[in-house]
Amino acid sequence: RARPDPRSSCVFVVRKDQDIYIQTLRKLFNESHGIFIGLQRSEEEFAGKSRKTQLVQVSKNYRSVIRACMEDMHQAAVSARDPALHSQYSTQVSILSAMELIWNLCEILFVEAAVAGPLLLRLLDWVRLHVCDVDNMVREVLSSENPSKHELFWNVVDVFVLQGRMDEARHLLSKEASANPTSVNMCRILDDLMKKMPVPSLGNTQTLTEMELKWQHWHEECQRYLQDGTFASNSHMESICKILLGDENAILEKKELMTTWYHFLVTRLLYSHPTVKPMELRFYAQSSMDLFLGGESSPEPLDTILMAAFEFELHQVIKECSIALSNWWFVAHLTDLLDHCKLLQSHNLYFGSNMREFLLLEYASGLFSHYSLWQLGVDYFDHCPEYGRVYLELHIERIPLNTEQKALKVLRICEQRQMHEQVRSICKIMAMKALRNNRLGSALSWSIRAKDAAFATLISDRFLKDYCEKGCFSDLDLIDNLGPSMLLSDRLTFLGKYREFHRLYGEKRFSEAAKLLLMLMTAHIAPCSFWMTLLTDALPLLEQKEVIFSAEQTYELMRCLEDLTAGKSDKQKFQDDDVETMKVEMLRLALARNLARVIVKEGTLEGS
Repeated sequence: RARPDPRSSCVFVVRKDQDIYIQTLRKLFNESHGIFIGLQRSEEEFAGKSRKTQLVQVSKNYRSVIRACMEDMHQAAVSARDPALHSQYSTQVSILSAMELIWNLCEILFVEAAVAGPLLLRLLDWVRLHVCDVDNMVREVLSSENPSKHELFWNVVDVFVLQGRMDEARHLLSKEASANPTSVNMCRILDDLMKKMPVPSLGNTQTLTEMELKWQHWHEECQRYLQDGTFASNSHMESICKILLGDENAILEKKELMTTWYHFLVTRLLYSHPTVKPMELRFYAQSSMDLFLGGESSPEPLDTILMAAFEFELHQVIKECSIALSNWWFVAHLTDLLDHCKLLQSHNLYFGSNMREFLLLEYASGLFSHYSLWQLGVDYFDHCPEYGRVYLELHIERIPLNTEQKALKVLRICEQRQMHEQVRSICKIMAMKALRNNRLGSALSWSIRAKDAAFATLISDRFLKDYCEKGCFSDLDLIDNLGPSMLLSDRLTFLGKYREFHRLYGEKRFSEAAKLLLMLMTAHIAPCSFWMTLLTDALPLLEQKEVIFSAEQTYELMRCLEDLTAGKSDKQKFQDDDVETMKVEMLRLALARNLARVIVKEGTLEGS
């Protein structure tokens, strides 16, 4: 991509990867994610031949996902009533079709690394699978009442011959022989030639030399029949015989039936060099493209990519795909697969990362801009050893935490990866949100999770303030089950202990409640601003029939009351309302009466 001239006044519009928002492509992203993870985990499980078989299977799995998406997209295009939507879906079908075409070729040449012999068979399968333009014509002829009389009959025979589908071609020839007695002899000879045609085997049943020898004999036999003028009276059969001999001009005459230069390439190899070696492909591919296009049209991006594959220029394939395709999915997954095939080991990029990691980082970053697909992106970052962690930390902080459920999901991801800074950040954000919505329980829970003492103190103060105003606690379950978390801050400790005092009082365990109340003040756990509330809470205990506070405890309470009142200046005392003054007087009276009762009680006990 060209670097803009700094002097120019152009405005560049940067847009997000739009493909991730296309609903039909969600299947592609979701299902390929599972294949990707499976491939990373199986790294050590296989070796040698079984490893290669496994990698080919992984490649086929990826292709089946592409095809499934292509079918879904095609159905969506058919049922779309809006022309703009129909056009969008049709474009996506074309893109997915091109992706599978490229991937399939890369699978043959790089993943399976097919050798001379089986290579041609694989390329034939590739062409048959992807050149579908003539399928409608084939269906039309075969479904007609009298196929041999159909105007497109010989076109269909040619299609089968061009694709090496000899059994189907012979079947049609038999229909011609039945319908036309004059051509019976020619049909029989052509049928015999097709039947005898040697083809490479996938197993090790014959050597390349044996295959080439058989092919040479067969080729000479075809040549004899052509020179003898056996098919001279039937131009269609004569043309087929010339194709069997690998005559380039005869094959090129069927250009319309092949539709692409790479179909021409495979047909040409089938009838002129069936034992082609992988490294010879580049020469045949280039000349086939030149012959087929004939200077009439320039190569499309797809042609350039396929040519780079035939030339075994792996990095060029990836580079051209990155430029031509509308998202990073294809190059990221293909590069990862090729990296597992140990084909990209030597290629490091100038900024330190290798190509596999760079492309996976780009793809995962795109996923993070989607409201739900970001979860898939996490796993891709996990499998980028160099920069994955850094990217994940940056991206996870930008996820909008619009619900508590989503926040918990993000939090779990961070906790599993010991991302302590991000855990704290998420908890603080959620605590602030909860506090703004006056959900104190949730805010306290998040601040405890964040281990944020200052914020826990702030929320504890709000709880205590609410208690003073309403006379009861909210979120009792949370406060009752603070456990060791209450030690996070002094105020939180006080909140937990103060709630425990209320619980003991409610259970009529008055001695324990009194002891705890006194401890909260004497150990300075309670804030001074709350002492009057605590002393007021002591009043019902002082008024109980049974003496609860001992003399020593009563003296402590008196000292706390005097410390509280002595600590206030004259101005503050003057400003205090009558209610406060009355509380103090009531407390002094209650404490004095309790002390008298205790002294009498303790004196009686001593006397007895």
